[in-house]
This record gives sequence, C-alpha cells and structure tokens, in this order.
Amino acid sequence: MPVRKPAPGDLEPIETASREELEALQLKRLQWTLRHAYDHVPHYRAALEGAGFHPNDLKALSDLARLPFTTKKELRDHYPFGMFAVPREQVVRIHASSGTTGKPTVVGYTRSDIDVWATVMARSIRAAGGRAGDIVHVAYGYGLFTGGLGAHYGAEKLGCTVVPMSGGMTERQVQLIADFKPTIIMVTPSYMLAIAEEMERQGIDPRGCSLKIGIFGAEPWTPTMREAIEAKLDIDAIDIYGLSEVIGPGVAQECIETKDGLTVWEDHFYPEIVDPETGKVLPDGEKGELVFTSLTKEALPIIRYRTRDLTRLLPPTARSMRRIEKITGRRTTC
Repeated sequence: MPVRKPAPGDLEPIETASREELEALQLKRLQWTLRHAYDHVPHYRAALEGAGFHPNDLKALSDLARLPFTTKKELRDHYPFGMFAVPREQVVRIHASSGTTGKPTVVGYTRSDIDVWATVMARSIRAAGGRAGDIVHVAYGYGLFTGGLGAHYGAEKLGCTVVPMSGGMTERQVQLIADFKPTIIMVTPSYMLAIAEEMERQGIDPRGCSLKIGIFGAEPWTPTMREAIEAKLDIDAIDIYGLSEVIGPGVAQECIETKDGLTVWEDHFYPEIVDPETGKVLPDGEKGELVFTSLTKEALPIIRYRTRDLTRLLPPTARSMRRIEKITGRRTTC
C-alpha cells in the first residue's frame, strides 16, 4: 500500500532541527527540570544533595550522569502524591499502574502536562501516517491505564475523528470497524490479532476492512508478529512506546517512512542507555537499559528513571532525533 509520507510543512520545526539546536533546547529544559524538582520535591532535593550536586552545577548534558537513578521503588515509597512537584490542587488528572506487584505507581498531570502529552501523541500518530480527518478507532483501555486517554487526546489534537471503543467486547469492535470504517486503529498487537480472528469468525475478510494503519504498543512484540499482523490485515503495523512514569504512550514513535526503530521525542524526554549492572552510561549503539529524564513535565518531573527496558540508541533517520531499537526484552531484577 502507498506510504503516507509527511510534507515538509506537516512537521514541527523541532523535528527537523539540527543536533546543536536540539541539544541547546534540551540543556535549557533540563536545567529547568532539575531546579523544579529540587525546589518542590523533597525526595529529589535529598537525592541531589546526597550526590553532592546542585541544579546550578548542570553545565552540560553529560553532567546528568552524575545524578542518582529513580526507580519504581522511589515512586512507591512516596505513594500516593509524595513525588508531585505542584500542589495537588493543580493536578488535573491522575493515572496509575495496575499495582499487581505492590502499590501502584501514581502519576499526575497539570493542564500543561496534558497539553504536552496530547502534542507528542498527535506527533506520534502523524509520524505513523495519520492525518487530520482520519477516523481513529481506539481499542486501548480507558481509565487509570494511560493508553486509551493518551491515544484519544492525541488523535483529537491532530484533528482526527475518535471512536473511544476501549478494550473488550470483541464482537462489537468488529461491528464498529465495519460500520464506521476507521482507517487507523490503536490497540495492543495481541488484541489486534484477536479482532482479526473475530472478523474471520463472522465471515469478514480482515484484509478487506477499512483499516490501513495500526499503532501498536503497551506490550512487547516481535518483527515476526508485525509480519503476521500485516499479512492478515493488509495494514502498516507501526510501533509506539511509552510508560506512565515518563508520561504515557507517545515517548517514542516509529515513523511509517522507515519502520526502523522508534524516534524518541527528545525535546521532551532525554534518553540514556546504561549498563544494567554498573549503571555506567553507554555510548550510542551499545545495548543496555533505557533511562529517561523528563524535560517539560510539571506535576511529576522524573530524573533518570530506569525503565528496565533493554535497547540501544541509534542515529536519526526519518526525523532529526535519535531512535531506540525495537524493545523485545526487559531487565528482570528491579
């Protein structure tokens, strides 16, 4: 099928900025983030002071490596709102993890955070081939899980028509896809295959449905699974990455033009790859654990968060920002 490549005017200026311009913006935003966290989150003030570091000491992006990591443990230890950097009254939305392995990790958003999230999600959908006017069928779960509302707000911001289906009710999923004729679906890859199987059970050929693009995330999936989905449905299967502690979906997105890894939206999220055992920062191209620092979040700034996801940083291709290799594994120890 033809690839929907963006016209130059479709892209935000930062998506084609030089490395020097991007790094200057990152440094400015990182300095703000450290000051914001130091001034308003007791945990971060203590962590930075324990490392002998003051926000004013950050003179270069490489100085970030001097700071301690943040893990799920810190978020759980300060449950529910102890990591917020704004008064609770300024938090307009709360999401949380499932908490299946202990207390849930709680994340909060100011109005500005919600707008940033919608912006990076709109950018992600556009990078996947979506355009204003497309009908987007959202089959990620709504609620405390970030997937459904993240996709919803991003699609609306891009100018799409959103079908907020959420998960489950597979027969009805198929009915609405047949009746509303969406061109884009946002869902987990495993549930996409379940929807396709239900189409076949109802006598519908999945390859003949209206869907052209699938934006898949919220679980690891392999290149083999991509091939199976694309063969069964005749769509472009595009990867999206995110996690609630960093913002939700929309941290990184595969571009339809290249399908060669996920472009990290580095103007909002600063990535590092570290040795899982030593914590030492590894050079681009070497595989290790993915670590993120938020650059623009108000309610819940996150500094050097260890995602446990294993990948490597790759040079830019479709956009001016670096990519991460498709994630198919995780560090097993917390």
